[in-house]
Amino acid sequence: MTIERPKRLRRVQLAVPGSSEKMMAKAAASAADHVFLDLEDAVAPKEKIGARAKVITALRTLDWGKKTRCVRINDLLTPYAHDDIIDVVEQAGEYLDVIMVPKVLCASDVLFVDTLLLQLEKKLDLKRHIGIEVLIEETQGMVNVESIARSTPRLEAIIFGMGDYSASQGIDFLQAVVEGSYPGDIWHYGRFRMAMAASAAGIDFVDGPYPRLDNMEGYRNECIRAKLLGAVGKWALHPSQIAVATDAFTPDREVVNKARAMVEAYEKAQAQGLGAVNIDGVFVDVATVRLVRNTLRMADLIGM
Repeated sequence: MTIERPKRLRRVQLAVPGSSEKMMAKAAASAADHVFLDLEDAVAPKEKIGARAKVITALRTLDWGKKTRCVRINDLLTPYAHDDIIDVVEQAGEYLDVIMVPKVLCASDVLFVDTLLLQLEKKLDLKRHIGIEVLIEETQGMVNVESIARSTPRLEAIIFGMGDYSASQGIDFLQAVVEGSYPGDIWHYGRFRMAMAASAAGIDFVDGPYPRLDNMEGYRNECIRAKLLGAVGKWALHPSQIAVATDAFTPDREVVNKARAMVEAYEKAQAQGLGAVNIDGVFVDVATVRLVRNTLRMADLIGM
């Protein structure tokens, strides 16, 4: 199967309960790059089948603009996941960009979803492929993150679900994160390992949720920490977090202009047979250009 991964903005991924028509309508009108309609944690078991129908209606009827439209299905070990995929794709596949798979443990989990999507795309004669994003929120998933990241060309992003991951590893989430008892960033290793696996596989790494909706400074700091390690965005649990994440993962225009000037000057120097150039006291060579191209890729995706 040949799939060319589309380039999507994921500066902020807004979580929305699939059981709430009102919240889904607000999400469609929001400024989020990416919205995932949640059939998993945000929906009570007795509401799951009803929420699935509401999600299908929301995908088909709401104006999502340029947002990435995503559905988070239930855990593959539940009795809901199979029908989540089939019902949503059969009834709203042409309006769906990505499926998010929670609690992925190994590459075969992703391949199962990949195969099912391929069958549905052929059956329905869909004109484009539906992407996959996966959540790493179990220790087994973290151990296998490299093979998961390379599992299929359909996979577009891996996401760190640190809440469930805490339970899996036995981390006291309340004391370590909410109360700030842990000295340093307790998620540094997980973020670093996932960012490295994503980069090696050519996919995006997205940081997971920050539960303190009353602490925007803390949320901003978590965005910056994740960005410094290579994350392209972070989850928002509430629309109030959208602007903060968007700003944190959007490069400064002055930095973008300077990066473009560096690349242009270096390319001119190369044409003259030079391997490096001095720009306003800054030494610019091929390594420098490689660094700033990361900024430029994001700027181009945003349209800066």
